[in-house]
Amino acid sequence: MKKNKPELLCPAGNWASLIAAVENGADSVYFGVKGINMRQMAGNFEISEIQKVASYLHEHGKKGYLTVNTIVMNNELDKVRQILEEAKGAGIDAVILWDLAAFAMAKELGLTIHVSTQASISNIKALEFYAGLGAERVVLARECTLAQIREIKGQVKEKNITCAIETFIHGAMCLSISGRCFMAYYTHGQSANRGECTQPCRREYQIKSVEGDESFVVGQDYVMSPKDLCSIDFIDDLINAGIDSFKVEGRMRSPEYARVVAQVYREAIDAHVDGRLNDGLKASMKERLAEVYNRGFSTGFYFGEPDSAKSDQLGHVYEKVFVGEVKKYYKKISVADILVRTGSLKKGEEILVIGKTTPACMATIEEMQQEKKPVNEVGKGQHAGIKLPFKVSVRDKVFLWKKKEEKAGS
Repeated sequence: MKKNKPELLCPAGNWASLIAAVENGADSVYFGVKGINMRQMAGNFEISEIQKVASYLHEHGKKGYLTVNTIVMNNELDKVRQILEEAKGAGIDAVILWDLAAFAMAKELGLTIHVSTQASISNIKALEFYAGLGAERVVLARECTLAQIREIKGQVKEKNITCAIETFIHGAMCLSISGRCFMAYYTHGQSANRGECTQPCRREYQIKSVEGDESFVVGQDYVMSPKDLCSIDFIDDLINAGIDSFKVEGRMRSPEYARVVAQVYREAIDAHVDGRLNDGLKASMKERLAEVYNRGFSTGFYFGEPDSAKSDQLGHVYEKVFVGEVKKYYKKISVADILVRTGSLKKGEEILVIGKTTPACMATIEEMQQEKKPVNEVGKGQHAGIKLPFKVSVRDKVFLWKKKEEKAGS
């Protein structure tokens, strides 16, 4: 019996993340353009770049999905149509949306439509309704359990509904149902439903007594900040449930996040299909996922309402520390001339290089040279010639990649 092999769909908030996702195993990438998408604070792309993004993805055998998934106001209808027309002309593989005006325009243009999780589709009748309108895929509500997803998937087959199912497998979780939150709008006048969430739920707050002088800081446990979803421990159960597409959250996260998460879940899916996935491999994969930014991990809603879903602390196991930039790159010998702006670089340290088109590449410093002579350390204001196993560009930023030091008393 042939095993189900779901699509791995990864986020791209900028070119570096897009390239990182493609080079590390994503089957498809979703991205937004400035103005109409749920991650307005990500780097995002210009409307004029849609064609370039689509061409890059298709040249590498990947699919591209454009997000147009905010609430659309009346004065934005022309802008939405312009974006959708550009998507059509660029050959975008699908658009992700849920506003019915955007849906209607996309349908008129003959675009493939995926319904966003914002629509909170959580039962077979809702899925059937959107499929009847012309949707080829729905992103189920995040609140659906694995048992409910299995049931819906079974009913899709029974009713012979030609509509694929997509679910999230990794990344940030929102305090509100399907992300429909009003807190940012109430506190800062910026609507989460318009892609402008300022994440006030992630901050420290002080609670003061009305009658006395007592006050308490609510911050260490971040009571309104849910842990990130991580499904690596039960990824085989999700694959066996017949889910068609696995979606990773993270268009506002760094290129190294895109690189590591795409890499790990690619390996996990392939290992399951090949019969190699086991608990030991899952444990090592989870350790790798913990190296990049996260708020702690939870199973989301897959097994019911999450227990201890709040973040105990914000952060991650490793951190990147800015150290300098690439001043020259000698392509024939694969050597970068790096200027140390702060701190120092030492032989044996791991560095992370990120640029507009350099997708969070990492390397261990095996050898450094100054004036063609080997050195073990280079300080602030000095240059170092370092051989790299990947191409970099002038002005790329260089970071040290190291384990975070534990705070005293923690």
